Amino acid sequence: MQELAALGVRPGGALMVHSSLSSLGRVEGGPETVIQGLLTALESGGTLLLPALSYEIVTPEAPVFDCLRTRSNVGAIPEYFRTRPGTRRSEHPTHSACAVGPGAEDFLTGHELDDTPCGPHSPWRKLRDRAGQVLFLGCGLEANTSMHGVEELAEPPYLYGPPVAYTITRASGESIIRSCRPHGFAAVEQRYDRVGAMLEPVGAIRRGRVLAADCLLLEAGPLWDHAASALQRDPWFFVDRK
Repeated sequence: MQELAALGVRPGGALMVHSSLSSLGRVEGGPETVIQGLLTALESGGTLLLPALSYEIVTPEAPVFDCLRTRSNVGAIPEYFRTRPGTRRSEHPTHSACAVGPGAEDFLTGHELDDTPCGPHSPWRKLRDRAGQVLFLGCGLEANTSMHGVEELAEPPYLYGPPVAYTITRASGESIIRSCRPHGFAAVEQRYDRVGAMLEPVGAIRRGRVLAADCLLLEAGPLWDHAASALQRDPWFFVDRK
């Protein structure tokens, strides 16, 4: 997938990928071919991250998370990546991420310490702090989990539900209990696509094609900065009330 380099994926960088396998068209080798293409674009010094969100499975009614066994609910490529040999996963019950590469441990370690899904120890916040990029591989900006991290800085009134005590089985086999405030979006519709217009003027978003898919590449730092400014002006800017 030479198109990734043309799109602007940085060799040696950190890349969070949201994806839709079906949008790419027929891919010989399936998700493994996609992962190999991403790793090739990043080269040996890069770190590849994918979401492994499990909020549909680990709920207030079923607050149990196993880092090695709980599946993700965000598509075929992330779920394949989660089970791929060598992949590590952060130990957050609802908003974990998986990674491989020299920066994987740095990005993933400590996520279980946060009492929110995308807090200061999360891969989402660290991606901002380490000048990472966010790739939307055949899916729109609505899938942008980094926006939850921005919302956590502003704490708009719609964001949180009541705290939940989650049982977390770590990769080591140790079980711990952590209280966390889950996100609650029942009364709103997320409109994270609105951030695109903010990033165009500063050159922090690039558009291109990878195989059959329309793709977007965002710079994480400007994404957080501009989205946070919008929420300071209007806490409801990135949602529509139902």
